[in-house]
Amino acid sequence: MRTFFHPALTRGAYTGDMLSRPGSVKSEKSEKRRMDIKRDLESLRKLFRFVRPYRTALILSVITAGVSSGLTLVFPQVIGQLINGSLLKTKDTAPLDQAALLLFGVFAVQAVFNFFRTLLSARAGEGVVADLRSALFAHIMHLPLRFFENRRTGEITSRLTSDVTVVQGLVSADLNQLITQVFILLGGVILLFVQNSQLTLVMLSVVPLVVLGGAFFGRGLRKLSTDFQDKLADANAAAEEAISGIRVVQSFTAEPLEAARYNKAMKASFDAAMQRARVRSWFVSILILATFGSLSLVLWYGGRQVIAGTLSAGALVNFLITTLMIAGAIGALAGLVSRFTEAAGATERIFDLLNEKSELEVENPASMPQIKGSLRLEHVSFSYGDRGEGQILSDISLQANPGEVIALVGPSGAGKSTLISLIPRFFDPSSGRILLEGQDVRTLELSELRKNIGIVPQETQLFSGTIADNIRYGLPETSDAEVIEAAKAANAHTFISEFPEGYATLVGERGLKLSGGQRQRVAIARALLKNPKILILDEATSSLDNESEALVQEALELLMVGRTTLVIAHRLSTVRGADRIVVLDAGRIVEQGTHEALLAQNGLYKELYELQFRNSKQVSR
Repeated sequence: MRTFFHPALTRGAYTGDMLSRPGSVKSEKSEKRRMDIKRDLESLRKLFRFVRPYRTALILSVITAGVSSGLTLVFPQVIGQLINGSLLKTKDTAPLDQAALLLFGVFAVQAVFNFFRTLLSARAGEGVVADLRSALFAHIMHLPLRFFENRRTGEITSRLTSDVTVVQGLVSADLNQLITQVFILLGGVILLFVQNSQLTLVMLSVVPLVVLGGAFFGRGLRKLSTDFQDKLADANAAAEEAISGIRVVQSFTAEPLEAARYNKAMKASFDAAMQRARVRSWFVSILILATFGSLSLVLWYGGRQVIAGTLSAGALVNFLITTLMIAGAIGALAGLVSRFTEAAGATERIFDLLNEKSELEVENPASMPQIKGSLRLEHVSFSYGDRGEGQILSDISLQANPGEVIALVGPSGAGKSTLISLIPRFFDPSSGRILLEGQDVRTLELSELRKNIGIVPQETQLFSGTIADNIRYGLPETSDAEVIEAAKAANAHTFISEFPEGYATLVGERGLKLSGGQRQRVAIARALLKNPKILILDEATSSLDNESEALVQEALELLMVGRTTLVIAHRLSTVRGADRIVVLDAGRIVEQGTHEALLAQNGLYKELYELQFRNSKQVSR
């Protein structure tokens, strides 16, 4: 429960302002309800933009729903006339046969319209959902890394699956059902007013109760449904993390821990679902009581009219059946209100993602210069900002000439990986600028910039599919011959050819069917095929054994030829041949020069080199 504090209360004073407090609270609640309704309508309005391409199917489904609903109202009319005309006055079965035949014909026609109603609404609903999922996924793919750092993968996939599924029910079924029930409700009420206005007013006496109940419970259901979707997203995130890290889970025998974590998340979602179910149950129970209470009133009041001779038995039966249909329509509409409320919450979450903007996109990008490999960092500083950390990089200035190999070394946490992440604009500097061929990278189109930058990371990410698919990743038009040529240059062709399926071998999720060295060589082949002018190697050999490292290092040396290369190296022995070694410490450049020159300076580089050399000698013993 929210608590509102008046400033006077903290001083123990009593002022006239306190008298207005209840009204202000009421006004605030009213304003909140108004904003909730406005937000729901805005979310649904945005959703219907995706409906526009399928409006023909949707309109036709509405028409068929209207016809089908109208035919439903024929049934009580025929029954009423049959009772008045034959069942109570004669034993002749001919009118009964005709009525049964008429009803069968009506229901046959209704079945045809129901078929097209269901088919057309499914066409619209499935199309909208497919387009929405595609648009959402495409948008997510263009969001910056900072967005993904603040959200778990399972949460994002839950928006693509669970939330969109709720929207699917709205478009493909609920909207159509709404039209059907509204037709039955309005058509039935009009017919009842024509037949007996007094009895109709008795029947409608419960409508205000139903409307007020729907408004009251609807607000609660929206909040509870949103809470349930959040809890379900948390459970999905827990499952995704455990499955993606299954090797670590099993190596630490943490299966019970992960099962307990997922069970806890599922219990939270179950509790949220049950809370929602309790509110729904109260709503449905009150609705049923009100609906059938009105039916009892109709039976009581109409029965007295029949006894008094002012209403025929057939008319009463007609009225009762129509009232049952209207009651069913009111009940269905009440359920639809809760589902529309849930869908509004899910839609809001979806459009929250679609409204996420990438601060990296350039509205009017400058023309891409001819890339030769000239790269310059001018007084670059960087801080993540939302991590509670200070400056990760401070006043970094660095020039890389075309074809030059620059090695970045330094202790853990010095800022090496952060520095190279600024070049392809995974993040932008807090201050300073990065120039490519003299052009500020923030003025260039992001995709064009990244096409000229190749990255071989320490932990290679391969995708489910074949080896060939992974080598030509991002370049689907590349020929098989070019793929093989790149694999040969990366020292990967030999081991690939040894597989029974060769280049068609499936690598498994994240490439787990391949060894670390094999994955790394596939990644190098992928970078060779891209043929970038700027190459970034982020500790590409640090996790490999000696044999794999030798093969990968040979491939990397070929990859670096003719390219401006930035190398982060864990093993300093691998950077001796660099044109220049840049030493970072606490986010600053403290030394730079060749291997021999840095050793002669007796600075941090020499200290790191000797420490690593001593450690390697101890290991070799």
